[in-house]
Parts: sequence; structure tokens; C-alpha cells
Amino acid sequence: MKNMKKSTLLLLVLTVLTACTSGKRETEQVKYSQWMVESHGLGDFYCNRNHHDQLGETVWDYVSGLVANSVLKAWQMYPEKTAYYDAVKAFADNSTNEDGSVIRNKKGAFALRPSNIDDLPAGNVYFALYREELRRGNIQDAERYKNAATLIRNKLKYDHSRIAEGLPGAGGFFHKAVYPNQMWLDGLFMGSPIYAQWQHCFGSENPEENMESWSDIAHQFKTIHHYTYNPDVQLNYHAWSAMPEDENSFWANREEPFKGCSKEFWGRGMGWYFAALVDVLEYMPEEHPAYGDITAILQQVAAGLKRWQDADSGVWYQLLQYDATRTGDGAGDLMADGKHYNVGTQANYLEASCSCIFTYAYLKGIRLGLLDKETYMPVAEKAYQGLLKTFIRENNGKIDIVQTCASAGLGPAKDLSRTGTANYYLCGKDVTITQNEGKAIGTFILASLEYEAREGI
Repeated sequence: MKNMKKSTLLLLVLTVLTACTSGKRETEQVKYSQWMVESHGLGDFYCNRNHHDQLGETVWDYVSGLVANSVLKAWQMYPEKTAYYDAVKAFADNSTNEDGSVIRNKKGAFALRPSNIDDLPAGNVYFALYREELRRGNIQDAERYKNAATLIRNKLKYDHSRIAEGLPGAGGFFHKAVYPNQMWLDGLFMGSPIYAQWQHCFGSENPEENMESWSDIAHQFKTIHHYTYNPDVQLNYHAWSAMPEDENSFWANREEPFKGCSKEFWGRGMGWYFAALVDVLEYMPEEHPAYGDITAILQQVAAGLKRWQDADSGVWYQLLQYDATRTGDGAGDLMADGKHYNVGTQANYLEASCSCIFTYAYLKGIRLGLLDKETYMPVAEKAYQGLLKTFIRENNGKIDIVQTCASAGLGPAKDLSRTGTANYYLCGKDVTITQNEGKAIGTFILASLEYEAREGI
């Protein structure tokens, strides 16, 4: 009996010690931002199905730029990680000439194509590089980065094609020259944050023009929100055309309601839009007359995405208003050329990149005081845990991120397969499901940094 009591006591002690040790492991915060940077942010990631071994050797592209910007923000939070900064500087230097007057693509040609908004956001890295090199006394590189950022801002503000006067949405930026008179949710992320950051950093040099530029930025959000927001569903359609009869807008509704809009609510498109709102409001002067309009749009977007968060996983679906019971219909889309496109029965799925960027935008919006903490922190906390459980896989000491939509778009006329239907977003030839894609890597790093900073909120 005495031995039995000793055994029972020993078992109790071991149980307590095990519980304490387990609890310690659970409470220790793994810095997933650093883990992902060192697994894939510094290299070994995909940009639209193209693999890149080293960030510092990667050419100019909005996906590699997103990864680079997330790695740079990780360095800003953890400045002892000097390799992060060095890799991003190498990325910028790889594409920027000595005085910042030329940005090159992989072929050595000018990387900023005419009215292509996707060519711009990689330039977001220039601002932190400018400040750091200025701090170090490296005036030549600091001016180089300022010049390159100014080149991008001026190209957007003065040279980028806009919807013409007399059309709905006049003054809105084309998404690309090959998509005339079209605005996509994606484009708000590609153009507006770098425009806003330039105004914040350098706009005070010309105060009158600065306020006009902020009005221009606000106009982009107000225009696309006016035409794409569905108040019943509380989501924005992926894209809108001011000329739905144009052959390149074959995907657009020709009749009211929502004339000119595409047909579905695509996760990553909404993610780019949500992040753009938060990123721009970080810098927008509160005294600007349109500040209240943009914050009101942010509140609508945040509320709508809260509604469509998956209750079980905490993350979001590729097509936001459906669950996994929605599939491709098997028949595909019959188009004007008599061919069927997007044939398949792929089910709607929980998608990594949109879920990461929603999580980032919620957490950052709360941190900046733009979103109500009591309302949205439970959404963000559940979402972040959902990211780890649903999409992150440990692999030989590294982590991978799975279930990412490789790409998606609409048209143009030469590609009738990009219809904007549910069949397309689930079964399209370019809408494949992949892993370790830069659009998920970069957004996961950003979400993780905000999560790691949340204790200070």
C-alpha cells in the first residue's frame, strides 16, 4: 500500500511537470514570420508558376515585389536579421539603374510597361530602403531609391490611361492597357499604396498638389466601390468595365443591376482591395475631405468579410459566397467561338492567399485604430489560427504554405477562357491550385508580423 501511494504520488508529479512543460511550449510564440522568411521568403518561391531560387536575384515583378516588401517589413520588426535587408536591397539593385531613372525587367528592358498597373507595386520597397540608406549616410543610393519611387508615382499619376470623360467612372485608372476602361479590385492594391506612400514621404514638397493627389487616390476607391459593391451580399465583384459592350469586356454584365460588373466575388481580389484600403489609410491625412469616405468603405468591406468567414476553419473560400458544395458544373462555359471552356467539377476550396491577406488587413486595421478591436480581433485571431492549421505544413525544419490559387483574371478578347464565372475560378486552365506561391508567402509573412505585434495593440 505504501509503495502504491509512492507510485501514485510520482505519477501525479510527472503529470504536473508534463502539463507545465506542455503549457510552456504552447505559450511560447513561434515567430512564423521569420520561419516563413527563412523557408521561402529569401528564396525558393513561385511567381505565377515561375520558380525563383534567390530573392536578391529575382527580377522585377509584382509577386516577387510582394515577397521582398514582406521580407523588408520583417527586417523592420527584427532589425538584427540583417540578411533580410541585404536580400531586399539586392532585389531592388538588380532592377534599378545607378540614378533610379530606369527600372529593368528580366530581359533588361524598361519594366514599367504602358498603363500596366501590375508593374508598379514592387516599388514599395524603395521607401524603407531610401530611409535606411539615408540614415547610413549613403546619399547616392538614397537618392537613387527616391528617384525610382518618383518615377513610378509620376508614371501612374500623369501617364497611366484613365477612363475617359463622358464615361461612367471617368478618371479611374485602367487595370492594364489590354483591358481598356476596366478597373479591377487587384489594381487598387497595385497602384494606390505606392502612390499614397510617395505622397506621405515627399508630397509636402508641394502642398497644393499633395491634396489634389490624395483626392485622386480617393477617387479610385470611391469609383470602384460605387460600381462593384453589392450591399445584399456585402462583397465587391472582382472587376468592372465602363464599356461592357467592348470585346475585351465580354465577361461583364450588359444589363442592370451591376452593369459592367463581373459575375463572382473572388477571394484574392477582395483581399487586395481590403489591404489597399488599410495601407492607404495608414498614410492618408485625416483632414482630407475624402478621409471619411474611405474609412466608410473600409468598414463595409471589413463587415462583409466577417460575414463570409468560414465558421469551422476561420479562413475563407476561393469564391467567398459559397462553401465546398459549390463545384464546377461539368459542362463549362460555351463562348462565342462555339467552344466550351473551364470544363470540370473542381469544388470550391479554402484558399491561402486571400485568407492571409484578410488576416493581415484585419490585424493592421485594428492596430492603426481603423477597425474596432472588440468587433474584429476575434475574427483576426480565429483567422490566424486557421491559417496555421489549414495551410501551413512543416517540412524538414521549414514550413510550406499550400492551397493557393496560382492566378486569375478576366479576358481580354484573345482569351475567351477567362470568363469570370464560377466554372472559371474553380476549373480555369490558369486558376490552378499550387503551393509556396509568392502571393501566399508574402501575405502570410505580413499577417504573421501583425499577429506578432498584436500584444502592443
